[in-house]
Amino acid sequence: MDNLNLLVGLDIGTTTIKAVVSDSGKVIGAVTTPNTGMRHGKIVDIDQTAAAIRRALKEVAEKTNATIYSVVTGIPVGMLQLETATGLTNVGEGGQEVGDEDVKRVLQAAVKSAVKDGREPISFLPSRFMIDGKTDVDDPRKMIAHSLSVHGILLTAPSGSLHNIKKAIERAGYSNSFFIPTPLAIASVALDEGERTFGSIILDLGGGDTTATVIHEGQIKYANIDLEGGSDITNDISVVLSTSKKDAEQIKLDYGFADPSLASEQDKFAVNSVGSNGQQMVSEVYLSEIINARLVQTINRVGKGLAKNEALKLPGGIVITGGSSLLQGIDGLVANKLGLKARIYQPDQMGMRNPIYAAAYGIVNYADKMSDIDYLVVNAIYGNDVAVKREEIAQEKPKISKTKPSTSETKAKEDYNRHNMSESDEASEDKKESNNQNNTKGIKSFFKKFFD
Repeated sequence: MDNLNLLVGLDIGTTTIKAVVSDSGKVIGAVTTPNTGMRHGKIVDIDQTAAAIRRALKEVAEKTNATIYSVVTGIPVGMLQLETATGLTNVGEGGQEVGDEDVKRVLQAAVKSAVKDGREPISFLPSRFMIDGKTDVDDPRKMIAHSLSVHGILLTAPSGSLHNIKKAIERAGYSNSFFIPTPLAIASVALDEGERTFGSIILDLGGGDTTATVIHEGQIKYANIDLEGGSDITNDISVVLSTSKKDAEQIKLDYGFADPSLASEQDKFAVNSVGSNGQQMVSEVYLSEIINARLVQTINRVGKGLAKNEALKLPGGIVITGGSSLLQGIDGLVANKLGLKARIYQPDQMGMRNPIYAAAYGIVNYADKMSDIDYLVVNAIYGNDVAVKREEIAQEKPKISKTKPSTSETKAKEDYNRHNMSESDEASEDKKESNNQNNTKGIKSFFKKFFD
């Protein structure tokens, strides 16, 4: 297949790897494969993770008849930290037209000013550019300026964790073009413009952990990470019913309900019990009570952090994604426990109508709709490996800033980081105790260079 316009999004999850391929914005293939190389969102075995990535990308390549060399990978909210960043550069003493190189230079200055030891930049969300310190613009290119400054939010991740992810992709036989913050990727497909602007909560019920991310004014404002997820539910079923984890996972998917009131006491199924002769019969209600007990604990812990930060007052409500959102009645359970409207999001494209694909689909959608300025940000952070040549950018298309100016960038950053770190610590203790369609030309040129 002609790979000029292909995008490959990679979502590296604790229990599964998801890969989605899109062609000119249209999804043409999606796969999921098991992953045994991670625990609670972190890589514990690079080779096993690499093997899972290799299987996923090989399978999706065969499925789409495409040749894949590079991917765009999501970074989960638990790794992210936000920093207010500013940069300043001279354009010309007599004043001259701002070009791509000037923009990249000021972006690099902003990134350098905010990145901390032990962390690496993932993305930069410019809120505004300033011409000569007084004119506020979204895109300064072609404007006459003596100096150019930029203000925004820098998203970083731990260097060690990023190294492990990049090494796993490399050992799988591929390269990573750049990273995208997973919450922003999910928000690009799961939330409408009003929900992103006025505030919503993305509740991602993953296999290794559960995350609640507040999206407000198009930015990440707060995150709550709980180190329990779908694999813990599976483990509960395995222990209580004395069955293997493989059987427990299948039983959960086939017969489990998040809300026991939806299950039937009369409907029973056979379970192969370890150390006993034959099989035992278990009712749907009993199974669902096991599932519900873990879910309620997790939702309540996440809810405490959301309530403390007044996130439960946001008008957009809660949007649920992740593998455990497949459990029947999960939306009603979440809505009842948190007192907020809740709905489940799953992509509506054929072949991936499943909530587990929300992040991977969001990654390719987010990348597909990146503006020229977004690509210059990528170039400033990731260097020549993902360079965007000036002549490759469509100069005449409308320029749209991905983020809106924040009334208090510093406060938003500090609030997010403080609560993100404190909630992660609380989660550890609890664990112990229990869009612009006109961008096509520029995008085609960009990915012609890196996905051929």
